[in-house]
Amino acid sequence: MALMQTDFQFPFDVIRSQGKVRDLYDVEGQLLVLVATDRVSAFDVVFPQTIPNKGQVLSSLSAFFFRHFNDICPHHLLSQPHPNVSIVRRCEPYPIEVVVRGHLCGHAWRMYRDGNRQICGVDLPEGLRENDPLPEPIVTPTTKSSIGHDMDITEDEITRSGLIPADEWSQIRYYALTLFYKGTEWAKDRGLILADAKYEFGFLDFQVYVIDEIHTPDAARYFPAEGFDKRQDDGLPQPQYSKEYLRQQLLALGFRGNEGQEIPILSEELIHELSQRYIWLYEQLTDSTFEPATQTEAEIQESVLNDVTRLLQSPT
Repeated sequence: MALMQTDFQFPFDVIRSQGKVRDLYDVEGQLLVLVATDRVSAFDVVFPQTIPNKGQVLSSLSAFFFRHFNDICPHHLLSQPHPNVSIVRRCEPYPIEVVVRGHLCGHAWRMYRDGNRQICGVDLPEGLRENDPLPEPIVTPTTKSSIGHDMDITEDEITRSGLIPADEWSQIRYYALTLFYKGTEWAKDRGLILADAKYEFGFLDFQVYVIDEIHTPDAARYFPAEGFDKRQDDGLPQPQYSKEYLRQQLLALGFRGNEGQEIPILSEELIHELSQRYIWLYEQLTDSTFEPATQTEAEIQESVLNDVTRLLQSPT
């Protein structure tokens, strides 16, 4: 079953909104119901086709890491009534995405390739190649943008501008780096390299929480560890187990999401390959077999309604 969108009906005060790949339900200003659909986006474009099982992988993998890394950082997850659905605390999100980079790839590589030796205020050494490990993981924050692309920002600019108070930023920075170090070790034990990862945080009742998703293929970049060094020495590209694989396929078609460009139709072969890559990564990281959800939307809504009702009625 591919989940394109939902339209849940609740006997509560609910505000429904839709992101690029998620449907969101704000329940009485207390909880958020996040539905990870199988929609897919790249270069800020949502494609008309779905990637089967993608939403389930993202939602379930996030829940897996939230629970396993709970001793590192408080998280917003309260319940997962369905593999595609998370019911979470309604935190006030910080206007910054925290990207931790252990390798020089993606946006950071493109800047470096173009001659920049400083990214978000962090100095980088000369002589690095694409995908090379950095001397140590670095924090490269970006501003969140609902329209267009996020923008790089330095840590000093974050606190000096008042975007985030200095003490809260210090806590966020510590959480992001600790999550990345833990994620790196987790991936290493399973034959993977966690090259970089994006984290988002929110604030509720004087507490910082990690929110959104963590260590999923849409929020992190993984390389297979086997053969990594030889591929680097031979100047070969590293296999991508992340959303970057789709971006590379689109770039090969000449699509960059520029204004006026026609949105390409994803081939059945590419859709299947993307789905299998999401599933493979889920199984590698969780040490478990992926089992696709089979419930109808009506059955999903019933499970969600029961959990929402319970959480609203439980004492805080």
